Amino acid sequence: MDLFALLHPLAAQPLPGAACVLLALLVALAVDARWGEPPARWHPVVWMGRALGALGQRIAPAAATGRDWKCFWLAALAWSALAAMVLVVSVLLQAAVLGAWVPVPPANALQAAARCGLTALLLGLLLKPLLALALLQSEVRAVEAALGESLGAGRARLAWLVSRDVAQLSADEVRQSAIESLAENLNDSVVAPLFWFVLLGLPGAALYRLANTADAMWGYPGLRGGRYWQWAGKWAARADDALSWLPARLTALLLALAAGGVPLRALAREARRTPSPNSGWPMAAMALALGVRLSKPGAYCLHATGRAPTQGDAQRAQALVSKVAMALVLLALTALVLIVIGMLHHG
Repeated sequence: MDLFALLHPLAAQPLPGAACVLLALLVALAVDARWGEPPARWHPVVWMGRALGALGQRIAPAAATGRDWKCFWLAALAWSALAAMVLVVSVLLQAAVLGAWVPVPPANALQAAARCGLTALLLGLLLKPLLALALLQSEVRAVEAALGESLGAGRARLAWLVSRDVAQLSADEVRQSAIESLAENLNDSVVAPLFWFVLLGLPGAALYRLANTADAMWGYPGLRGGRYWQWAGKWAARADDALSWLPARLTALLLALAAGGVPLRALAREARRTPSPNSGWPMAAMALALGVRLSKPGAYCLHATGRAPTQGDAQRAQALVSKVAMALVLLALTALVLIVIGMLHHG
């Protein structure tokens, strides 16, 4: 059995497997919209964060150092060990779900449909904690609501959502930061996990969320949490860059298409203004789609000729994100059809 057969539901039965993957994706999005996040004690991303936090405190130095290859390789080894554990667990969980479906041929079409539906339901429930569309949108709405009360309340609520210092931000900058976070996390929390799920099944989505969580906790250079991450976080940052490269550009394209009329040349130009190779793409797409300026003081300014965002722009940004989520389903269907065609052709 090759690696793909272990990782992807399409391997054993391409056509039913494609239906199963698409239904699982729909189940995950529906559960997310209706119930949101599972309790922290059952949340796999929370478990990843706790493991990363415990290891990071032992790896990253408490005092600034120069070039520290020891920290770099220790962090790389720790990341790889966690990645191996995440892959093993997710492969076993997916195999357990598929195991009741694949080995025994169904007696009739009705039994086959029921079995596929049950498999999709279970796989969708396992996928759900690896994406967070409803939570993302609710957090951004909460920032806007708090900003309506006072600038201080808006800053305090924004601090739940971003890692930057919010103490000196103006009301305009608070709203900009919330919209930026919505665009960036649309990739990190929705598009990229589903992209890797379609390509590599549950293990692909789980590995991506580990990489993204590690980048969020380890990947920022300098002092954070009483530890210095200049070298201890390099591996995590580069791994997330690699896994997010294509999904980030896909997210930007979907935002541009959902808004209509976003020039792709302008999008590429604006995206390169940020220091990150990936996050600038969805943020630039959002700025151009809304016609607003999005900036981080001292770091970048996207669509500098745009106007300051308003409360209405924050609501339009939410609507664009919802459109992208719907477009993802159609895109996943297209991708699965192409995968199945390729498998049947080479089989």
